[in-house]
Amino acid sequence: MQRSRRKAALLLAALDIGSTLVARSRGYGVGGNAVVRCRRGHLFTTLWLPLVSVKSLRLGWWRIQRCPVGRHWTVVVPVKESALTGRERRRAHARHDVRLP
Repeated sequence: MQRSRRKAALLLAALDIGSTLVARSRGYGVGGNAVVRCRRGHLFTTLWLPLVSVKSLRLGWWRIQRCPVGRHWTVVVPVKESALTGRERRRAHARHDVRLP
């Protein structure tokens, strides 16, 4: 039983890292500081690391966390920075969620 759990954990880790690599190749900034959009449309920057959820609750590609712009709890998703205007990009980088010590 312990061996199958270990295999399942390794498979999940490989899938998460693989999806991060695919997302980065498609222009998303995951795997570090990433621009995200909340369900209300607010843009901000957050730390988005594979296999790690310190400030959020992970739900696959989505995460539930506090939006520093609207000051509400919401689902956030990564955004391609290339799809943003210069103004949107500057605004997103000017707002960062809670920083880790």
